[in-house]
Amino acid sequence: MGLAVGLMTIASQVSIPWHPVPLTGGTFGALLIGGLLGLRRAFTALAIYLGIGAAGAGVFADWSGGWDYVTGSTGGYLVGYVVCACIVGWFADRGASRNVMTMVGVMVIANAAIYAFGASWLANWTPPGADAALGWEQAYELGIQPFVPGDVVKLFFAAALLPGGWQLLRLIERRRGAGR
Repeated sequence: MGLAVGLMTIASQVSIPWHPVPLTGGTFGALLIGGLLGLRRAFTALAIYLGIGAAGAGVFADWSGGWDYVTGSTGGYLVGYVVCACIVGWFADRGASRNVMTMVGVMVIANAAIYAFGASWLANWTPPGADAALGWEQAYELGIQPFVPGDVVKLFFAAALLPGGWQLLRLIERRRGAGR
């Protein structure tokens, strides 16, 4: 779990400042973790990541954390990461992660879940100093549209890394077994 939380933390630091939600490698991390760990372990890893970030550890973009960050403009995307990893993990548990092209399709669906949670949250989020929430049109323009090109690249990259990731996990498990 620690390696997965570390991967998610590092991926989140790969960030392009964007307002109100930064463009980060978090999507890549959630997709890869789901594909490598399966549903239960991916859920646990992402829940730990979200929990320690909410508690104040600087695991989110730009080494930030805290409850204000979680309840701010990015909250829906953070929850979406957990859902995304669970979707990919569920399919991985059923063997889908052994075929890169199958996982690309699964990851498109999982990425759409991030958008659904993130944009829904963003549409109902009221920016500081504003009188009203952003609304759906601005949530799409600010919280989905600019993310799509990069997310397509992250999705293919994560899917392509799965076969090597599985080999690495098997190696780690064999070494743990030999050390007992």
